[in-house]
Formats: sequence, C-alpha cells, structure tokens
Amino acid sequence: MEAGKKGISYKIKWFSNIVNNGLFWHGVRNTLAKIGLDFMPYFWELGSTDIVPPKIRDDESKYKLYTFKKEEILYVKKNIIGIDHKDLLNDLNNGDTCLGIKKNEDICIYSFIRHKSFSFRGRKFEIKPIEGYVHNTYTFEAYRGLNLAPYLRYQSYQHLKDKGVVKFYSISEFFNKPTLKYKKKLNVKRLKLYLSIIIFKTWSFNFTLKTY
Repeated sequence: MEAGKKGISYKIKWFSNIVNNGLFWHGVRNTLAKIGLDFMPYFWELGSTDIVPPKIRDDESKYKLYTFKKEEILYVKKNIIGIDHKDLLNDLNNGDTCLGIKKNEDICIYSFIRHKSFSFRGRKFEIKPIEGYVHNTYTFEAYRGLNLAPYLRYQSYQHLKDKGVVKFYSISEFFNKPTLKYKKKLNVKRLKLYLSIIIFKTWSFNFTLKTY
C-alpha cells in the first residue's frame, strides 16, 4: 500500500512539473507518439554570437568547459533515465563533438555538435564545412536553474568559430516551451517551421509550414 502511495505521489509531482515548466502539450505529443500517432512540428534555426554572453547563476570559476570523450558518454548513459534509445556513443564515433561543463568532477550539462549532413525524421539537412549543428543538449537535474543551457550553447558557438565554423544550426520542437524560451534569449533565428508525421512507424510525411 505504501509503495502504491509513493507511486501516485511521484506521478502527481511529475505531472505538476510538466505543467509548471510549459511542457504539457509536449507531453501529449510524446504520449500520442507512443501509440503510433507521431506528430512533430519543429523549427529549423540559426544561432548567433552577436549577443551578450550568458552568465552562470553561480560562481563561474567553479565550472569548466570540457570536450567529453567515451568515459563521460558512458557515465551519461548510465545516469540519465529515458535516453537509452539515443546512441550517443555512435554520434561520438561518427565524428560529433561532445562539449560539456563540469563542476569539480560532476557533469552538469552536455551538448553534441554535428559537423556533417544528416537526416532528421526523414528530412535531409545539408551541413557544409563552415557550418555546424548543435543537438542533444541535456542538463542534469541538480544543476537546472543555473542558466547553464544558454551558457553552454554560447560556448559551443565560440568553439565552432575557433575551428572556422560560422553558422550554427539547431532544431527545436514547437511544443518544447523551455527550449524555445532560452533560445529566444540567445537571439536564435527561426528559418523554417516543419511538420513531421509518422503513423505507426510505417507511413512518414514531411511538410513545410512556414518560411521566416
């Protein structure tokens, strides 16, 4: 009985966090996708370094930027629930760069940078040598609320610029309000609004809804 109460309490807290963080419709979309009705509107975007550099809401001297290797990726896979479907090691082995921030030896956040063309839900995106695609950003729960996502995104752009990359692309789901909010602060420019539809993992459709 006690275990049942804890399960109910966890679900209430989980649902409350989704609503409070503006992720209700994001959750609805994910639920429908699990039963085979996968509708995803998303933005194709272009980042900029022409902004005031974001600051960490803490003593920045305690946080260091690293290029993560296999050891860090294996740690991430073991310690984040729900990303078992993401082949992060495959991304690393295929040439993606993984940048992350540590506080002392604790991993706080990570993000991947892709340097070549790729397909996303059946749509091909061309990435030239002077371009990069930033994706798979994740902040560990203990370090949320410290403005780490904008900080790392800006540092990722600077990392790319040092390597001759001048355009920084990304994708944001239409219903992921927290991501859209922090990208607005970073002056990320929306280029396209696409709609991807996958029915029962069998039929796939792609539409361009808007060009900005």
